[in-house]
Amino acid sequence: MNAFVESVLNISPGLAFAIVGFLVFAEDALFIGFVLPGETAAVLGGVVASRGEVALWAMMAVVVLAAVVGDTVGYEVGKRFGPRLLESRPLRKRREKLDRAQDLLRRRGGSAVFLGRFVAFFRAVMPALAGTSQMHYPRFLAFNAAGGLVWGAGCVLLGFFAGNSYEAVARIAGRDITAGVVLAALVAVVIWRIRRGRNNAGSLTAHPERRDGP
Repeated sequence: MNAFVESVLNISPGLAFAIVGFLVFAEDALFIGFVLPGETAAVLGGVVASRGEVALWAMMAVVVLAAVVGDTVGYEVGKRFGPRLLESRPLRKRREKLDRAQDLLRRRGGSAVFLGRFVAFFRAVMPALAGTSQMHYPRFLAFNAAGGLVWGAGCVLLGFFAGNSYEAVARIAGRDITAGVVLAALVAVVIWRIRRGRNNAGSLTAHPERRDGP
């Protein structure tokens, strides 16, 4: 891996764009996220920009576009080959994680697409699961684009400001972003339960006959 990273850092700007963009795209479209998390490539793109080889804004644009397009391809794959895809060998080996991703999608809908962008395994499978579940594409695209923008810009900026400390940053980014998303999801569930409880209480107050039944 170190040799690969060093080779990317020392190639031409055009090839650097192509490699980083392809790896981010392929994570969701071709499911290589099981092998190489996309944040590693995105952070690496930021490191390339920090060396003055490419413009920071251009690298951010490439990463965000590759993330959004890759998710769209993953969505179409799931829409067309859903059941067969879920029974493929790589996913059968990760059944527990896959079940958690499906449960998150059922409970949160479009928000799961956004949140899934920040967790390595969910990022690789969530677009395909959204396609399998027949989520309306405009809804999927809105959350996909929002997640791709925040994640892509954030990872590139991390690499840009970290410079040659890209390995440590890539590890920390993956760990801390995952923890942050889990915390945000837990807070959202608590708020949702509180609001539902208040709505139920208000309904009983407005219609007391419901409390005693027929």
